[in-house]
Amino acid sequence: MAIAVILILAPFAYLAISSVSPSVDLITRPLRWIPSHLTFTRYADLLTGNTSDGSAVELRAALFNSLIVAGASTVIAMTLGTVAAYGFARLRFPGRNWLILAFMTSYMLPQVALFLPLYRIVEAAHLYNTRLALIIIYSATATPFVIWLMRSYISAIPSELDDAALVDGCSRLRVLWRVVLPVALPGLLSTALLAFLWNWDEFMYALTLTATPAAETLPVALNDLIGRYGVDWGMMSTGGIIAALPPVLLAFIFQRYIVAGLVAGSVKG
Repeated sequence: MAIAVILILAPFAYLAISSVSPSVDLITRPLRWIPSHLTFTRYADLLTGNTSDGSAVELRAALFNSLIVAGASTVIAMTLGTVAAYGFARLRFPGRNWLILAFMTSYMLPQVALFLPLYRIVEAAHLYNTRLALIIIYSATATPFVIWLMRSYISAIPSELDDAALVDGCSRLRVLWRVVLPVALPGLLSTALLAFLWNWDEFMYALTLTATPAAETLPVALNDLIGRYGVDWGMMSTGGIIAALPPVLLAFIFQRYIVAGLVAGSVKG
C-alpha cells in the first residue's frame, strides 16, 4: 500500500514543488526534489498580476471559462439526467430498454468519431469559439452518464415510498423532488462531482471548438504554454495546481456524501 501511495502521489508532489521552484531548478539534471529557494511569484502573477507573454491573463480567463462551462453543463446534465433516470427507474413504457441502450451507446462513442459532425454543426449554428457551444456539447455528453448512475441509485430506493406519496396526491415530479431526491442525495452529489470532473478536465472538444482566450478552457490554456522553442514548466505547474483546486475542494466538502453514494446499493438490509 505504501508503494502504491508513493507511485500515485509522486507526480502531484513534484507538480507542487515545480510551481514554487525557480526556473533554473526545473531544467537541472538530475531531477531536484528540493528547490534552491521558494518562489510564489507565479501564483501572484496568475491570480492578480501579468506576465510579459500574457500567459497569466490567458490562464485567468481560461479558469473563468472552465468554471462557467463546467458548472453550467453539470447543472443542465444533472437536471435532465435525474428526471430521465427517475422515468427509466419507475415507469414502464414501450421501447424503454431500447432507449436506455441508445443513451449508453451514444455515451460509449469515441470522441474522435464525433469531431467532424460536431464541428460542422457548431460552425453552421455560428457558435464556434463560444462558451455556449461547449456547454451544449458537455451537457449532451454528460447526460447519458448521469442517467446511467442515477437510474441505479433511484432503483435501489423502495418504490413503496413513491406509492405512498402518489396516494397522498403528489405528482410524479413532486415525488421526485420531495421524496426520491432527499433519499438519493449521496448518489446525487457523487454523480454531480463525477460529471463536473468530466466537464472540467475535457480537452479534445475544447481544443477543436475554441480558438481564442474568449472561450478556451483551462486544459487548452495550459497546453498553449507549450511553445515552439520552449515550455514554461513553472507556469504550467502553477496552472495545474490551480486547475486541481476546484475538484479537490468539492470532493473534500462533500466527502461524506460521496463515499455514501459510491457504496449505495452495495448492501441490503
